[in-house]
Amino acid sequence: MESHQHLLFLLICFAAPFHLALSGETEPLDSVPALGRTLYKVIDAFPCVRLLNLSGEIGCANPGDGRVIAPLVRFANVNATTKPSTILVTLDNLQDFLERAVNDKNFAEKISGVLLEPGSDTRDKLKGFSPAEKFPLAKFAPYQNTSHEWNPDGSGIMWNAYDFPVFLLSCNSTSILLEAVLKNEKRKLAHNIDVAEFNSVMQTTKAGTHNSEHCLRESTCLPLGGYSVWSSLPPISASSSESSKTIILAVTSMDSASFFRDKSFGADSPVSGLVAMLAAADALSHIDDSQSFKKQLVFLIFTGEAWGYIGSRRFLHELDLQSNSTKGLNSSLIDMVLEIGSVGKGYINGVNTFYAHAAGDDLATNYTLNALQVALASLKSDSVKLSNASSANPGIPPSSLMMFLKKNSRASGIVLEDFDTSFSNEFYHSHLDDIANVNSTSIVAAASLIARSLYILAKDAENMTTSDLSVINVNTSLVEELLLCLLSCDPGLSCRLVREYILPTSNCPSSYVGVILGEPSATPYPGQASDISRFIWNFLADKTSGRKGNSFSSCVQGCNSSSDLCVKSEIDGKGICVTSTTRYVPAYSTRLRFDSDAWTVLPPNSSDPMGMVDPVWTESNWEVIGLRVYTMQDATYDQLILLGGIALTMLSYVAIVATKTFITKTLKRD
Repeated sequence: MESHQHLLFLLICFAAPFHLALSGETEPLDSVPALGRTLYKVIDAFPCVRLLNLSGEIGCANPGDGRVIAPLVRFANVNATTKPSTILVTLDNLQDFLERAVNDKNFAEKISGVLLEPGSDTRDKLKGFSPAEKFPLAKFAPYQNTSHEWNPDGSGIMWNAYDFPVFLLSCNSTSILLEAVLKNEKRKLAHNIDVAEFNSVMQTTKAGTHNSEHCLRESTCLPLGGYSVWSSLPPISASSSESSKTIILAVTSMDSASFFRDKSFGADSPVSGLVAMLAAADALSHIDDSQSFKKQLVFLIFTGEAWGYIGSRRFLHELDLQSNSTKGLNSSLIDMVLEIGSVGKGYINGVNTFYAHAAGDDLATNYTLNALQVALASLKSDSVKLSNASSANPGIPPSSLMMFLKKNSRASGIVLEDFDTSFSNEFYHSHLDDIANVNSTSIVAAASLIARSLYILAKDAENMTTSDLSVINVNTSLVEELLLCLLSCDPGLSCRLVREYILPTSNCPSSYVGVILGEPSATPYPGQASDISRFIWNFLADKTSGRKGNSFSSCVQGCNSSSDLCVKSEIDGKGICVTSTTRYVPAYSTRLRFDSDAWTVLPPNSSDPMGMVDPVWTESNWEVIGLRVYTMQDATYDQLILLGGIALTMLSYVAIVATKTFITKTLKRD
């Protein structure tokens, strides 16, 4: 068979130049790679990968340890196919398709792989698409009523396990696949067919390690995680009374989730809140009286929240341990948590509307609600409105504040959102939650409201006037630039703002938490922290620094004080020293321990109710993930060609022998 394939390859090499000449293609076939590019079309697509927890698996993977090759068909024609195929599915059919694949064994046997059209051009026709649950992470809720549908568009399909590869096509590659499918439909009884080849082999599948504890023990997976960031304004000095100030925590998150690992922008949830917080921090950095704050203002950005709130739970755990990553903070001094949730879709009919979801009915909560109203009044705009969330809600929506309440039921907090009783984001945790799904006007309004509210809370002064707050203004251009940097690939992380602080590893940003590499540390190497985490750390360290103007010095000779940090060091290897209290906090499951270069799952602890329900998420290791399309001849036709070739060879041999015998006899007679 191998010799036959080699002969076929040589024939293709001989015939290909003539085919290209006829088709108008001009790339010279002067090398094996050039021939490969002609025969095989590498498809730009985003994979669904295998994730694991303590009880099993979710996500997608090749069913075995080899590549999957199958002919291309449309979903509409799948019932007519008689053999496993690659199914091209439109976004509006994906939920029904995957649910049928899970529940119908006969249907599942027809599926070798799935290719999904992106659906970006049909988003207006969709009623909504969210692969998350209707109540995301309900088991972590600090209240009993978990039947409430915060996410009414949620289907939950991303929480199932699929034993076939699923890829989201890019807009450019969709046309290539549609052309291939049309060719197959026209051929029908032809001897060749266009196929998709999936290379989506997961190490956990090859090794047979099908839960987090097993795969961590066998080193076939890594824990989900990364690095959260916090920064104080003004910087905390351990030698002063500032270390005993009560703390106002301004909280948001930086990570999202998606059915497709690398297509997870999370524009409204959570990047709109992240951008609003960074813009608020920038606005507050320009005031001159932060040293007079009666309360310590701390900006805190979590990662890993989409996967069991691992960022906030690890932060609270490190806070209890008084580790280096939380040095300067004291949990007993936290007075209020003000969380910025989804604020990118508040702009409707010319009005930006936000809702305050409050936890607790104490003095601190009421004081914060009043601060929000004072801040709103100071904006002097009819285009911004703020309302208290409905009392019919079971409690606060899914948020990091839930973890503070689970830790301390008497904690006070408010979550600012662009919705009341259910998400306004109909594309929650999907690839369609992109830059087109948010409005910068809404984010600017939220940032203005947050910045002025935080100033009121930190100053803790009565009778704050509009003129006192008028000096705090959000930079609209900064908000728009942050959106382009964090929610697009052009310019993406290669934008001017990001490159002022770090050297990104990729242009395209992703809000996927990723995996935690190596031993967790309060001072990770650049390769350990994600591009977005490193950018946030540098940005906040710069904005909250105690030195202004020309007082910065180079890091080359070392900084003068132990409270100084070196920012922008990635740019030129030198960096500048700033006085700032900005720290990384490792974010990974509280049920995990790293020891002797290996991860271990700790037994459940009844004193830690959140740890008892911790899924301990991990991601399977994999080498290369890829997808390509090419034309393959039918095996039966190949066999016929082979038999025909053998018959022709035998006939040729007989003819040669007969001819030789005839000539020999003729010569003898002569």
